Amino acid sequence: MTTVIRTAREALRGRRPVAAVWWEACAVGRSVRAAWRGPGRERDLVVQSLKAAGAALLAWAVAGVWLGDPMALMAPWVALVLVQATVYSSVRQAGEQFAAICAGAVIASAAQAITDDHTGALALCLPVLMLMANWSRFGRQGIYAATTAVFVLASGTAVSAAAVGHRVGQAALGAAIGVAVNALVLPPIHLRDVREHLAALARESGDLLHTVATGLREGEWDAQSAAGWSSDAARLGRRLDALYAARSWSRESLRLTSGPLRRLQGAPAAVPPEDEDQRWSRVTGNVTALTRTLAVTVDEHRTPKAPEGPVLDLYARLLALIGDACHAEADRLLGSSAGPRREAETETTMDELHRRLQEGLREQGQGAARTAVLGTLVLQAENLWAEIVPEPDESAGQ
Repeated sequence: MTTVIRTAREALRGRRPVAAVWWEACAVGRSVRAAWRGPGRERDLVVQSLKAAGAALLAWAVAGVWLGDPMALMAPWVALVLVQATVYSSVRQAGEQFAAICAGAVIASAAQAITDDHTGALALCLPVLMLMANWSRFGRQGIYAATTAVFVLASGTAVSAAAVGHRVGQAALGAAIGVAVNALVLPPIHLRDVREHLAALARESGDLLHTVATGLREGEWDAQSAAGWSSDAARLGRRLDALYAARSWSRESLRLTSGPLRRLQGAPAAVPPEDEDQRWSRVTGNVTALTRTLAVTVDEHRTPKAPEGPVLDLYARLLALIGDACHAEADRLLGSSAGPRREAETETTMDELHRRLQEGLREQGQGAARTAVLGTLVLQAENLWAEIVPEPDESAGQ
């Protein structure tokens, strides 16, 4: 499979539009497979999309079929957009949207009464409503004031108090159905996202440390390699931002959702503590600093030079072991572990490598500039080690 992907990459090199379509298709395929395999962000997205479609169909059935309303557009439209990422956001946006719809219907009706012409009423009310759309009280729902006015006036029906009340009632019906579907049918719980983002951050940190270790050990690294490592470290920063966003969503998803429905859905009982976010934030910062130091050492315009010889190989081995520890942390976050014996062996090996690196520093055999760089690199590795392999009493209960 890897050979096929590499061959496709070579064939598409230099053909940017075709390559973009190819990689987008691959991303869609990965998402489909992930949704099929089991619970995760991709399956949650599928569930929310189907719920939104179901809420709109239910609102249409109630308003258009059961109540026989020939203009039942408002109900399914509002229900569709109110199946949001959390129940709390559905309720909040329902209030904001309902207020915006009421404002649009009332102002459109007043403009029609003043001008007695649909075109003139649109010209009169739309500038006002678009300015109102930026009012913070409407949140992100202010645009519905203007679109409601367009629906009311473009329908060609007479505008009256009864018609306005009818539109508002349809919007209220759609809002009630959308919120109810989102709250009662598999309510969205985003606890899993935090754990998955933490595990991905740990695994990607380990992958980067392994890549750096391989480059240092083989001696085949230059400014381009170091720039690639820095780019990968920047991606860790973006993953960290995604983790913070997932943490915010997890808090909000617990609001206004009942315990029995959560248990019925099979949502995780808890998420890792927020201290984990701060820990991996420090790990990301140290990995970024390490790659930046290595990039400086291969810059021909800078004085510091990278260490050479056996001491660099020792450092590469230390980074590889720290990368292994990152992967073990990712497995732990996802519910598996390498076992205490394997962890004890890894820590013993890391202790030995650390001791030998300290001896290399004391020997001062690299020259002042190289020794200074080695000391900086060792310090950054020690910081990573302290964060990723905490003392037993610190890791208890995680």
